[in-house]
Amino acid sequence: MDIRVTIDGRPVDATLNDSPAARDLASLLPLTLDLEDFHGTERIADPPRKLTTEDAPEPAAAKVGDIAYFAPWGNLAFFYKNGPSASSDLLILGHIDADADQLSGADRITLEATS
Repeated sequence: MDIRVTIDGRPVDATLNDSPAARDLASLLPLTLDLEDFHGTERIADPPRKLTTEDAPEPAAAKVGDIAYFAPWGNLAFFYKNGPSASSDLLILGHIDADADQLSGADRITLEATS
């Protein structure tokens, strides 16, 4: 599922996968989030509510540009560096086609459904 993403006012292409958690995120769109850095690897923000974790995809290590959901804390993560090894707590929801520098300095992100 293609979505429109704006990072600090600059549009970038992004796609969500077809997992239940990604579809749940899509149901919350449009969504604007203020981001903060986490461990020099990702920018994180809290969606308005926790997402479903039913039928979660197989664990995979996050890569640069991945949109992920960390289930125990209920936060979204936008990776600007490759993440740690695969974890069943981290659900990969999709991917943003932005470079690491753009993601690492991001303060605000807006996600919108496409028509």
